[in-house]
Amino acid sequence: MSVNEIIETIKKYDTIIIHRHVRPDPDALGSQGGLKQIIQTSFPEKSVYAVGTEEGDLTFLTRMDTIDDSLYQGSLVIICDTANSPRIDDQRYNLGEKLIKIDHHPVVDTYGDLRWENTEASSASEMIFELYLAGKDAGLRLDEEAARLLYAGIVGDTGRFMFPNTTKKTFQYAAELVTYSFNLSSLYTNLYSVKDNVSRLKGYILQRFKLFPSGLCIVKLTKEILEEFAVTPSETSQMVNVLSDIQGIKAWAFFIEEEEQIRVRLRSKGPVINKIAEKYNGGGHPLASGATIYNWQEADDVTKDLDEACIQFK
Repeated sequence: MSVNEIIETIKKYDTIIIHRHVRPDPDALGSQGGLKQIIQTSFPEKSVYAVGTEEGDLTFLTRMDTIDDSLYQGSLVIICDTANSPRIDDQRYNLGEKLIKIDHHPVVDTYGDLRWENTEASSASEMIFELYLAGKDAGLRLDEEAARLLYAGIVGDTGRFMFPNTTKKTFQYAAELVTYSFNLSSLYTNLYSVKDNVSRLKGYILQRFKLFPSGLCIVKLTKEILEEFAVTPSETSQMVNVLSDIQGIKAWAFFIEEEEQIRVRLRSKGPVINKIAEKYNGGGHPLASGATIYNWQEADDVTKDLDEACIQFK
């Protein structure tokens, strides 16, 4: 499937509804919001919506639209940054007339009438910028707001260009995006500044993490700990890389207890972890994934699987 086919499909529809994955990160929101902004700027006569549950700490990036089911009739639906259909935020996505998937994760679910899957891309936001480049001659336009959103998505999924998924192309695209006149300093401040209570919880984590001989590191944040520091489960996303500089670490996992489930954030410096995440109701990249479990016994099972992956990694 060609990118031009997606562009031609976008041009055919008057109503376009864009989704992304649950628990959005900057790339999910950057690609979703950036694509919406590009389409609206390029084709003002079209009705374009971005839907899903808002993530409180990231509403500075973009806000979601509230729409009626009836708007899906005869519409084009585009899913950004979501490998498997159960993780699509707002399951009304299948009410539209045509469905497009744009994603950079390893392929685990071939949903959609048109699929653009590029595991070599650093982020879905990088792919949306490529979509713009491919469609400039067909009428696509990029403004400052779209550039801000796409840059935020690229920065978020590359860890400020420090992760292995950062390529020469990533730097070239980022360099083009920062030529637009959005406030770069403000963007970084909003993405990375933390509240004092979150910083205190980081200190607690650094004093109490468990490092296995295999190179695995585990952190368990119970509801009681989160309440003690007045930190919400979503705010813990800001500390997932606090362990990354520890000498000898190969992979690490944060277990965050919520009301009815335990969120698992997984990161790695080598051992492949996305297959483990898929085993526990999740997925993602080989070195950055997430999962969902429902009791602490399952947390022990995840730990055993991760420990074995670290032992086997050479």
